[in-house]
Amino acid sequence: MTDVTELLAIAKRAAAAGAAVLARRSVSGTAGDGLETTNKGEAGDWVTAFDVAAENAVREAILAERPGDTITGEEHGTTRPSSPSGYRWSIDPLDGTTNFIRNIAYYATSVAVADSDGVWLAGVVHAPVLGRVYSAARGQGARLQTAGETTALVGPVPGRTGLILATGFSYDPGTRADQSAGLAQLMEGFADVRRLGSAALDLCLVADGTFDAYGERGLNEHDFAAGALIAEEAGCWVRRPRLTSPLDGGPSTEDRLAAWMCAGALELSGKFPL
Repeated sequence: MTDVTELLAIAKRAAAAGAAVLARRSVSGTAGDGLETTNKGEAGDWVTAFDVAAENAVREAILAERPGDTITGEEHGTTRPSSPSGYRWSIDPLDGTTNFIRNIAYYATSVAVADSDGVWLAGVVHAPVLGRVYSAARGQGARLQTAGETTALVGPVPGRTGLILATGFSYDPGTRADQSAGLAQLMEGFADVRRLGSAALDLCLVADGTFDAYGERGLNEHDFAAGALIAEEAGCWVRRPRLTSPLDGGPSTEDRLAAWMCAGALELSGKFPL
């Protein structure tokens, strides 16, 4: 069995490769200028040339060190070697594409790896504009690297007032209408709500205590794989969606849109629908 520390080191290098591609984006042009944006089918579900280039960079970094591993990525789907090792990587090369297009700083490259039983072992969320690298290895805690310093993450402050909930809204109009209608009930006990546009970073901001909880329906595995492990290793309560693995074709759209990804302080574990 490969040591989780080794896997984390590879995940950091791979996420850094993807983030380096994103960092080449010009911040002086107009929103969307020269990004080669296309739409995946749902209004607002964008992909850019940077998404593809960043995923290529992440894949190359992983395969250079782990050629026998399976990789699942948002842009290129699943690739299996002829003799799979049993380890599988889940990549979101650019989580927060709309933010990226509009020059909003909250976007990141997310990289995570699981064993043959589907247990997540290491994860990294690298946000180049924010200058933050969130990371975790199973059983070893979660950390934030920024401005040359490394900080252990311990989740939200227990029992504080003025609780902040982070959430997101689906591109699917029907699901979004349901989410909007249920927002008031979801916010019971919270003082305010934030919607930053990156599930990976929302989970990391729960891990570092910025947010008290996060809950959202309709995510794909690559959206939460790294961030959920980081929140979990920071001591947060975490509930991942029960989705069909990409190795088995992935979930149906209906199942995905109905499933919740939730994380927060332990005392908030009962706040979200089952």
